[in-house]
Amino acid sequence: MLPYATLDEAAAALGRNLTVAETLWFNYSANNLWRSAGIDKYKIQPKVKLSPSEVFKCYKDVLFMFFFVVGPLQLVSYPSIKMIGIRTGLPLPSGWEIFLQLLVYFMVEDYTNYWIHRFLHNKWGYEKIHKVHHEYTAPIGFAAPYAHWAEILILGIPSFLGPAMVPGHMVTFWLWIALRQIEAIETHSGLKTCKSVCNRYMEMKSRATTRCHGFDFPQFIHLQTDYHDYHHYVGGQSHSNFASVFTYCDFIYGTDKGYRFQKKVLLKLKEGVENGGEQNGGSYHIATQDLKSD
Repeated sequence: MLPYATLDEAAAALGRNLTVAETLWFNYSANNLWRSAGIDKYKIQPKVKLSPSEVFKCYKDVLFMFFFVVGPLQLVSYPSIKMIGIRTGLPLPSGWEIFLQLLVYFMVEDYTNYWIHRFLHNKWGYEKIHKVHHEYTAPIGFAAPYAHWAEILILGIPSFLGPAMVPGHMVTFWLWIALRQIEAIETHSGLKTCKSVCNRYMEMKSRATTRCHGFDFPQFIHLQTDYHDYHHYVGGQSHSNFASVFTYCDFIYGTDKGYRFQKKVLLKLKEGVENGGEQNGGSYHIATQDLKSD
């Protein structure tokens, strides 16, 4: 952190004018610090602060995994891709073909990932493998691939099942892998995005007329980071929110009850604060253990 608020303060402290390089560095550092402070208000768990050493450990371990686990897999990926029938020549796929194949890939990956992820939350799977990924109870984007090497291999299977079942063009396969990684990073970002921002915007917009408690996307799609963030917040006790993209499996099999209960309690708390902090003669009380029980 730079101890100077302005370029003049920095020059006065140094006893000389800043060089061009020092000026660029000052502006870069100041902008990054401002951006970091501005982002904090969008964090889902704003009270959780990761130390530089914790962030560095995440980066280091993820890079190690990429070089020594993901890297070797890349060496055998091409013959595997050819074997399942993914083509590389002309003609290129149409937009509709890409869209429909991606839809199948997302559906297949989501269903198989749900059950594998749920298995990893039994006593043996969690203690031996999945516990590593849950070291970050308030995840960051780079923590998306932060996991045990066995989990990287196991959870890679659902990503390849769709292309194996409905092989397409290499362009579609590249797009699928890119979109899946972007989605994983977004859901681990720890920031209020997509649905959360839309909910807030719609609520503020409607406040002048009729009260609105949020603009809800369909129940079966989670376009918000707090859905998976809740899963990390609960941690080892979590038996909720196993889905990777859609939420229909959690809804059908009843593994989103804890999350939905928390949302209802938080909504009541918010209403209580807006109405003076109390309703019916008493304030709302949240037991943390209750929120973590499902």
